[in-house]
Amino acid sequence: MDGATANDRAGNRARDAVDLSVSAVSWPAVIAGAVAAASTSLILIGLGSGLGLASISPWSNAGISITTFSVVTAIWLIVVQWVSSGVGGYLTGRLRTKWVGTHTHEVFFRDTAHGFLAWAVATLIVVLLVAGATSAAISGGARATATVASGAAQGAAGSAQSALSQARAYDVDTLFRPAQPDADAAPGNAAAEATRILATGITNGEVSAADRTYLAQLVAARTGLPQADAQTRVDSVIAQEKAAETKARQAADTARKAASAFSIFTALSMLIGAFIASVAASLGGRLRDEHP
Repeated sequence: MDGATANDRAGNRARDAVDLSVSAVSWPAVIAGAVAAASTSLILIGLGSGLGLASISPWSNAGISITTFSVVTAIWLIVVQWVSSGVGGYLTGRLRTKWVGTHTHEVFFRDTAHGFLAWAVATLIVVLLVAGATSAAISGGARATATVASGAAQGAAGSAQSALSQARAYDVDTLFRPAQPDADAAPGNAAAEATRILATGITNGEVSAADRTYLAQLVAARTGLPQADAQTRVDSVIAQEKAAETKARQAADTARKAASAFSIFTALSMLIGAFIASVAASLGGRLRDEHP
C-alpha cells in the first residue's frame, strides 16, 4: 500500500513537472479558431454590404431611410460578431490539447481565455486586412489623393475668401443703397444684390426688416408689382430659404447621430463577440474532454 502511494505521488510529481514545462495556451488552436472567425466575418460583411446596397435607392423617397439603415446595420454587426465568434471560439475549444490532471475550474478558465484570445486575434486579422486594402488603395492613388487634398484645401480657402467677399459686398451694397431702387438698372445687378442680401440674412439667422423692405422695393421696381404683392413674394422666398437651411441642418444632424450610433453599436457588437467566443470555446472544450 505504501509502495503504491509512493508511486502515485511520484507519478503526480512527474506529471506536474511536465505541466509546468508546457504553456497553458494552445496557440495552434487559437490561431485556427481566429482564422475561421476572421473568414466568417469577411463573408458575412460582404453579404451584409450586398444586401445593404440592394436596399438603398439613389432616388428620393425610395428605399430605406438613413435611420432604418442604421438600425439594420447595427443588428447585422451583432449577427456578424455572434456567428463568427461562435464559430471561431467553438473550433478553438475543440482543437485545443486536452489538459490532464487539471482542475475543472482551471479548465473552464483556460477554455474561456482561449476563446477570448481567438476573438482578439481574429479582430486583429480583420483590421489588418481592411487596413491593408485601404493602404493599397491609397498608395495606388497617392498622386490623385494629393491632388484632391490640395484641391480641397484650395476649395476651403476659396470658400472662406468667398464668404468674406460676400460680406464685404453686402456692406458695400448697404453703403450705396438708394432710397428708391432704379427700375432701369441692369437685371443682373439687381439679382446679384438680392442674392447677397438673402445669403447674408440666412447666414445671420434672420433677414432684417430694412433688408426685407428694400427687397420688396427692388422687386416692385423690377417687376411692376404693387408694394404689398412684392413684399409677399419676398417673404415667401425668405421662408423657402429658411426651410432649405433648416432641412440641411437636420440632415447633417441626422448623419451625426447615425455615425454616433454606429460607433456605439460597433463597440457593443465587439463585446458580444468576445463573450460568445469565450462561451463557445468553453462548450467546445467540454465536448473535447467528453469525447477524446
